[in-house]
Amino acid sequence: MGRGKINETVIGYKIYNEANELLGTAEVELPNVTFMTEEISGAGINGKLESVIMGYIETMSTTINWRTMEPNAVELSAPEFHQIIIKSAVQKTDLSNLKTTISQHKYILAVKPKTFNTGKITSGATSDVNIEFSVSYYKVYIDGIKQIEIDPINYICEINGRDYLKEVREALD
Repeated sequence: MGRGKINETVIGYKIYNEANELLGTAEVELPNVTFMTEEISGAGINGKLESVIMGYIETMSTTINWRTMEPNAVELSAPEFHQIIIKSAVQKTDLSNLKTTISQHKYILAVKPKTFNTGKITSGATSDVNIEFSVSYYKVYIDGIKQIEIDPINYICEINGRDYLKEVREALD
């Protein structure tokens, strides 16, 4: 038999606010984590290089799409910070014993609304309501183990247990 585990599909998920209230039937587009870069050229370099700035992140955004107008969507459109928590059950197969298991993925985001699309009204169709948020904090857990923590305000960029800005914080103290 093979080794490792194969993530197969998200079986289900729920989205909560900071008060642990379910936010309704929605779909979430999680943020892209894009590292900042700087172009380098000059003596000793034959051409140009793109240097990735360790631990520095471009702005992040996330979008929540609702099928129809939800009271929680209106609440999240308030121009203030909100915490969003997403929990998903991911089906995976353990290749060592060919058993199907469930893994919990948990995402925690601190967000502020940028755009509130109040949707459309059409008979027999969804309203396509959505909010795009600016993300100022992002943390990911898989089976209770922290995988990612991005916190630009506090100089934290931790990925897979390594904090890439620890030395920067120490240099600035």
